[in-house]
Amino acid sequence: MLSFFRGSILFTIACFALGGIYAWGETGSVAATAQVLWIIAVLSVLEVSLSFDNAVVNATVLQDMDHVWRRRFLTWGMVIAVFGMRILFPLAIVAIAAGLGPVEAVNLSLRDPARYEQIVSSAHVGIAGFGGAFLAMVGLSFFFDSEKEVHWIRWVEGKLSAFSNVKAAEIGVLLLALYGVSLLLPAHEALTFVIAGMLGTVAFIAVEAVGTLLEMRDAAQRAAGVAVRSGLAGFLYLNVLDASFSFDGVIGAFALSNNMVIIALGLSIGAMFVRSLTIMLVEKGTLSQYRYLEHGAFWAILALAAIMLVSARFAVPETVTGLIGAVLIAASLGWSVRYRRRHPEPDWSDPQV
Repeated sequence: MLSFFRGSILFTIACFALGGIYAWGETGSVAATAQVLWIIAVLSVLEVSLSFDNAVVNATVLQDMDHVWRRRFLTWGMVIAVFGMRILFPLAIVAIAAGLGPVEAVNLSLRDPARYEQIVSSAHVGIAGFGGAFLAMVGLSFFFDSEKEVHWIRWVEGKLSAFSNVKAAEIGVLLLALYGVSLLLPAHEALTFVIAGMLGTVAFIAVEAVGTLLEMRDAAQRAAGVAVRSGLAGFLYLNVLDASFSFDGVIGAFALSNNMVIIALGLSIGAMFVRSLTIMLVEKGTLSQYRYLEHGAFWAILALAAIMLVSARFAVPETVTGLIGAVLIAASLGWSVRYRRRHPEPDWSDPQV
């Protein structure tokens, strides 16, 4: 098992070394440096706790991809996750909101972190609408599936699966949720929230459309006798999904620090461990061994989506968000273990079977 996390461990050591060098150069104090390293450690744990369900969902997509694209997700996807979402995304928000250029936004983040935090936090309504809508579509699409045969919470999932025969039912449910939350917001924030939610929905549909087009292309190539090893659609989907998961982590990180360097180092460590965990779940076949683990992850996604949407009006502590996801996944894991005990797999090597 350690082999799956070797790269993450080395990455963690490098990040802590960079954090120590940065803190010592800024403060020249052993106590202040130790405090910075502690914040980095807490941020990394926070990211893992908030994104464990992300790892399970990622594994469901990666298990259908070849090893080449799995490794690309771990490498290229890591670059996108670290530099794109943990560094460039907050800087882009500041640049757009404050009307600054890229260099000015970087200078602001380093020289006036309090102002930087204020600008990023002021964009929370739009972020909550976009990220919440995208994650809601991910979760609802899993349950609104007429071909879904395995149900964990049967009395709910069975009805949702049957209701999926109504076209675009999940979009209707999401639009009602967006409208309901918008009624709790001031007029200017309500408009921002609804538009962001619509864009999040469109982003999900666009990613699905790209995936469908690539699958059609692959099917045509297979029919022509061409070997196909495409995993681009899944790669795009996973990175957009990871971006949506990281919204709450980036915003929540400001509760511990408003320093861009510290936040980026801490969240990047967590993101790396989530990717390593994803690869482990795929290569060890964990999802096939635990029948309801995938269901628990998607319920956790719906819970996170609901929390993100509601957070446009009410502050929700990150500990609550992480705890809900952990409880749902732990419960699905427990039910899976119980199912395996009650329905043991037959030993086909036994001649009496």
